[in-house]
Amino acid sequence: MTKREAVFSKDLKTNKLTVIRSFDAPLELVWQAWTESEILDQWWAPKPYRAETKTMDFSEGGRWLYCMVGPTG
Repeated sequence: MTKREAVFSKDLKTNKLTVIRSFDAPLELVWQAWTESEILDQWWAPKPYRAETKTMDFSEGGRWLYCMVGPTG
């Protein structure tokens, strides 16, 4: 796996998605990018869309409620 590759796996029976990816960055910054909605919203959606987080419960069994907004709103 290169630094730009991501490995995705899904378990439909348990509704789990696993993403494995390596980053050439300090662990603390990577953690913030995935767990702070203000940062996550900046990069999650493919351009020209943007992500908007409504709620984020980053605990075991928690949920992330967001939407992707297109260029026309």
